[in-house]
Amino acid sequence: MSSPYEMSDDSPVYVISVAAQLSGLHPQTLRSYDRLGLVSPGRSAGRGRRYSLHDVLLLREVQRLSHEGIKRILALENELERYRDIIAEMTAEMAQLRTELESTRAVAARLAGLLRSRKAGASLVPVRGPARAAGPAETGPKPAADEPGPAIPAAGASAASQAGNST
Repeated sequence: MSSPYEMSDDSPVYVISVAAQLSGLHPQTLRSYDRLGLVSPGRSAGRGRRYSLHDVLLLREVQRLSHEGIKRILALENELERYRDIIAEMTAEMAQLRTELESTRAVAARLAGLLRSRKAGASLVPVRGPARAAGPAETGPKPAADEPGPAIPAAGASAASQAGNST
């Protein structure tokens, strides 16, 4: 500043009551923000608070953020709880998959042991199902591998040549 009478936006000129009125806040709120270190006004010779225009604008911003911040914090807490539920579900699913994996490994180990003993001359014994006696043939449907499927055209055959073949 070139003159002691010029003021900038950072000049501490407003007493607490005027700053409170300009910011739309209660003076006690301004004191609270000062104690929290959110807005630090200048001090007069008698230690009274003096707010600048910059301080007043900052007070408004702190107030806006406190309202929006509370909404945002509540939304984030809800989101966090949702993610905790998802993590708990995934942890339970992983435990189930680990159990299934161990069971599968145990079966694979048993099968490997049976295959090794078969190579040594022993025969495999079915694990499931009763032994079938030689008797009349089954009357149920045949397995899909025994049934003829639809005709599959050869690669590169056109639709017109296939249409001629189907008559």
